[in-house]
Amino acid sequence: MNIYVLMKRTFDTEEKIVIEDSRIEEEGAEFIINPYDEYAIEEAIQLRDEHGGEVTVVTIGGEDAEKQLRTALAMGADKSVLINTEDDVEEGDQYTTVKILEAFFADKDADLILAGNVAIDEASGQVGPRLAERMDIPYVTTITNIEIDGETVHIERDVEGDVEKIDSSLPLLVTCQQGLNEPRYPSLPGIMKAKKKPLEELELDDLDLEEDDVEMKTKTIEIYLPPEKEAGRVLEGEVEDQVKELVTLLRDEAKVL
Repeated sequence: MNIYVLMKRTFDTEEKIVIEDSRIEEEGAEFIINPYDEYAIEEAIQLRDEHGGEVTVVTIGGEDAEKQLRTALAMGADKSVLINTEDDVEEGDQYTTVKILEAFFADKDADLILAGNVAIDEASGQVGPRLAERMDIPYVTTITNIEIDGETVHIERDVEGDVEKIDSSLPLLVTCQQGLNEPRYPSLPGIMKAKKKPLEELELDDLDLEEDDVEMKTKTIEIYLPPEKEAGRVLEGEVEDQVKELVTLLRDEAKVL
C-alpha cells in the first residue's frame, strides 16, 4: 500500500509570536510539525504496519523544513519529499499549495493520502479537500477512526461532537482530527535510522510548473495579535446584590442586554 502524508511546517503557537509590519517575524521563532499532521503521520505508520507498504511524507517549503521531515522519518515514515519553493514562490496560498501537490501526485500511484484537519497557523482546512477534488478521488474530513478491509475503508468522523460512520473505497484522502491516535515521540534508534532514510528534494521545474502557474489567488491584508484580555471583575456582597450588579454591567457596559 502506497501511503502519503501531507505535512506542514508551522509556528509553535505555544511560544511567543512577534509581529512586525503586519507579518510574523520568523527570526527567533520556534517551528514544529503542524500538530494535526502528527496524527496523520502516526496513523499512516500504524496502517503500514498492519497492511504493509510504505509511508512517504511530503511538504512544501524551504530547506528549513528538512528538520520536520527528519522528525517524521524518526517517527517511522519510510521516505520524505521536500518540494523546495524557496527561490520560486515568494508568497503562496491554498491554491498554490494544491496546484503544486496536484502536479506532484500526477504520476504517483497513491492508495491513501492523509493530512491534518487544519494547519494551526491559517486553519483554512482547504488543502486536503481541494487536492482530492483535483485528483478526482473521494475524501473524508475530521476522521477519528479508520479501518481498511481490502478495498473498503470504514471511517468514523467527528461531526460537531457527534460521530458519523462512512464507508469509502481506495484511493482515498482523509484529514485527521484530534482523538484519532496518540502520536509517538521519535526514539533514539528512530532518530539514528532517519539520517539514512531517503529525503528527496524537488523544485517547480521538476514538476513542469512555472511561477505563474502557482500564483496565489488571495491576498493577506494584515496580520495582528488579538487584544490582551482585560482583568476580570469580582462581584461582592449578597447574591441578590451581585445579580443586580451583573445585570447592570451587562446592560450598560457590555451592552449585551
